[in-house]
Order: sequence, then C-alpha cells, then structure tokens
Amino acid sequence: MSEHRQPGPSDRPPTVADVLALPVLAGGEPRVVTGEEHLDRPVRWVHVTELTDPASFLKGGELVLTTGMPLPDDPAGVRRYVDELAAVGAAALVIELVRRYHRPPEALVRACRARGLPLVTLARDVNFLEVTQVVHTLIVGHQADAIRRTQRVHEAFTALTLRGAGPEEVLRAAAEMSGRTVVLENLVHLALVCEPSGAPVRAALADWERRSRTTPATDRAGVSGPEGWLAAPVEYQGERWGRVVMLPAVLPGRAFGPEDATVLERTAMALTIARLTHATPWERTAHRNTLRDLVERRHRSPADARARVAALGLPAEHARFVAVLADLPSGRDSGAIEIRLSEELTATGARALVGLLSPARLGVLLALRPSRPWREAVEQVSRTALDAVPGATVSAGAPAEDLADAARSFREAARVAEATEPGRPLPAGRSFHERSDIGLRRLLYALRDDLRVQEYAERRLGPLLDHDARHGTDLVATLRGYLEAAGNKTVAARSAGLSRETVYQRLRTIERLLGGDLESGEQRTELHVALHAVDALRAPPKTRPGGGTDEFFPGPGS
Repeated sequence: MSEHRQPGPSDRPPTVADVLALPVLAGGEPRVVTGEEHLDRPVRWVHVTELTDPASFLKGGELVLTTGMPLPDDPAGVRRYVDELAAVGAAALVIELVRRYHRPPEALVRACRARGLPLVTLARDVNFLEVTQVVHTLIVGHQADAIRRTQRVHEAFTALTLRGAGPEEVLRAAAEMSGRTVVLENLVHLALVCEPSGAPVRAALADWERRSRTTPATDRAGVSGPEGWLAAPVEYQGERWGRVVMLPAVLPGRAFGPEDATVLERTAMALTIARLTHATPWERTAHRNTLRDLVERRHRSPADARARVAALGLPAEHARFVAVLADLPSGRDSGAIEIRLSEELTATGARALVGLLSPARLGVLLALRPSRPWREAVEQVSRTALDAVPGATVSAGAPAEDLADAARSFREAARVAEATEPGRPLPAGRSFHERSDIGLRRLLYALRDDLRVQEYAERRLGPLLDHDARHGTDLVATLRGYLEAAGNKTVAARSAGLSRETVYQRLRTIERLLGGDLESGEQRTELHVALHAVDALRAPPKTRPGGGTDEFFPGPGS
C-alpha cells in the first residue's frame, strides 16, 4: 500500500549539528565548547540578539546568535543570562569571537556546562542575516514536507477505513509508514496483532504482558513506560477496548516525532472504526491466524512462534501441545460455535487456542503440563465440543513436546479425521478419534479416492462382482463369510445358514472366476483387503469440512 519509509534528515527538523554543518556557518570555523552530547536538539528557529535578556523573546528550540556584546561583565550576570536561555529551552548559544571576545569567557563556559546548553564559538566573522535566511528556508521546507507527509498519512488511513480493512492490514500500513514495530493489545494486555519492522517478532513480543503492564496507559498518543513506548488508546462503543503501541526503533538516535504520533493516532482511529464494523471479535481472529500460522509453519522461526503464542496468554515452553479438530455438521453457525467452545474451555481452566481453520472445522491447540495425561484433557475438550455441537466429530493428534511440532500434531489429527467413517463406534469411555483407531478398514476408507486402491479392488474382485450382477448370485457374501471364518468352511456354512456342500460348490466357483486358490493364506489376505476396499468405496462419500474447499485439510500425502 505504501513504500517502507527510510529514516533520514527529511523526517525531522534540522538539528544543531545539521545547522553547524551548513556552509554559511562552517566558514566561521565553529567549535563546540560545551554540550556536545546535545547537538541532536532540533532547531525550530534562529534568533539574532544583542539584548541582555533575550529569553523574554524566545519560545524554545531557537539557535541564539550573538556577537557577545550584550553579555554581562560579572559572573552572576552571565549565569543569569545562561539560566534564562536554558529555562526557555534554547537549542544552543552561538557566540562570535571577533569583536568583544577572542576566547569564550570562563564564566560563560562554566554556566553553559552546568545547564547542559551547547555553547558554540565562531572564530571568523559570519553574516548572521544570511545564516537566518538559510536556516529558516530549511525549516520552512521541512515543515512543508511534513505537511505533505501528514496529508498522505490521512489519505492512506481514510482509504483503509473506506475499504473496511481489518486490524492486520491497518497495523501493516502503520508499520510501513513509520518504519517501526506496531502492536495491538486488548485491555488484559494480550498482544493480538504484531506487525514487526526491523526486528523479529520474538524481540517485539518477548515477555509482553509484564512489559506492557509497566507501561502506563495514556489518554491520547504519548510516550510512556521504561522502554519509551508510543501508545494510543483504541475504543469500542465509547469505552476503552485496548491500545495500539509503536515500539522504539531498533537503531538508536531515532526518537519519536510528530509524524509518528500522527500515524499512531490515525491507526487508533481506523482500528476504532474497524472494531465497530467487523462482527468477529479480534481475539477470535488472533487465535485463528495464530493457529493457521502454526499449522502451515508460516512463522519465521520457532522462537517467533513461541513469542506469538505466549503473547496470547498460552504457555509456550515447559508444556506439551495437543492438536484437536472438531468437524461440524453442515448448516451450523461455526462462528457462534467457535465463541461458545472458547468460552466454555476457558471456564474449565483449559489453556488453549481455539479458532476456525475452515468454515466447518474448528481447531484447538491444548497446552498441558507435562505431567497431565493428554487423553484426559482431550476427552474434556471433546465432550465440551459435543455438548455444544451434537453430531460433531472430534479427532486428536499425538502430543508434541515442543511448540515447533504442533503442525505435526495437527496433520495427524487431520489424517485421523479423514479415516473416520461416519457413525463409526468409538471405544467405551472415549468420545474422540485418535491414531490407534486407524486399522485396515479405516486406512482403506481414508485412501478410497486413490486410483491405485480402486484398481486393486477391481482387479481382485471385479470378475466376482460382475458375475453376481449378471446372474443375481451372492458369491461375494459367501467369500466374505469364508474369509471372516479364517478359511473354516464349516464355520462359514453355519454362519450363512447353508449346507457345507453348497458352500464347497460356491467356493469352487469363486476360485474358477478369480483364478486363484482359496487354500492359500496369502491369497485369502489379498482378497480380504480387496473386500475392505470395496466396502470403503461403497460407503457414503465423506463431506470434507467446508464443502471440499478448506483452507486446512491435509490429506495422507501432506
């Protein structure tokens, strides 16, 4: 939307050091006698004076030029002269050593050093009028540039607001305009959105809640706290909802300026409007985006992922992480279910991120103490989900010992979900599906769309299926009973309610049609697998969450 702004002289008023470097002053051979550490002070005007009380005509930020003629002779008068300049906030005192003095008076040097006022001497005659003209042109040019930049800021945020931009886009624009990291937090100091600039996420969000709580809130954009954050409140329906924070620059020497405050104020205003127009609570959006970033491994580093999760209030270290997926029945309000599940899990004390991964699939990332049995925790989540959404299917991945492996747990949970047949019973006392449930039948069900599985089933059983279809026989049922009886013809006949001779005759027909030997254990195994494949292919098609257009539905090959 806008180019990244590179810091430079045009971003700030000229400083004392900038002015001293101008050719119009450099010809006077300026020498800094005191206050060299304050040469970064901005110069807002140049004031030429030969008065004994120039401070009464100043407003602060002036570079004061004098020939030294009005300086008092007594040390007390010199101290008073300097005290008044320092009190009003003069940027520096420049004295010409040509007419009255050839070296700066000791009393003047001591007084300036005591008040931290930069004292600069000129060894040669300088045209003060020319200095004034050059510096004032520079200052006015800067002010015009600042006005133009401010106008561009207003136009950019107006366009974002009219477009209905969300918090991520608004903060991204603020970070690009300011060249600084910008963070949005709510009232309980959880960082919901972070747009880094010049620093990794882990540096920006490390120990976020503690750092934020030591930074007092301000009524408008202002600098506060031990780190010198620039912060502005964000409101919602007339009440303070949170705040947006601009962090100091990574490189020293870039203090916040008026333009930074303008960017942050417009950011806060755009967020206030966006909060009114976006129905989904931003906490939910933050959980969704963080979960999707974890699932798709979009974080730049594991440390960034840990910092992001911790800033949302979830333990990121010394914990085990378990991924849980809840596939919702069609036609349900997934957003409302997401909010309800999150609230109910919070009420139980569960530490979790909850967010929609697709229109009909909820993702939950549980953070557990290493000593807590993970199945017990997943069962609690599953029953909470099923109470909220009867008919949902809950699947879980195996625990991850590190947050960096959370994506693996989510992939495993998705594979379990893919292999789960609708209405398939679960073991007693368990309401969720896990990896151990995936036997041969479920594996083939998960792979039923694979052409190789379809080709195998047709090659092994096609002739038998064709015969049943043409002649109205039921040889496939006979073969199934025989295989389920582990090749025992007597048991197969009893189970089918047939005579042994009838079963023998049918098995010989099956061997002839298939060109195989049913006494072979290997061939019986192959046929048993083929029967399970046919069952899987005949099962009702499993509707993928979101109608098959999910943002997150990794299959077996993921």
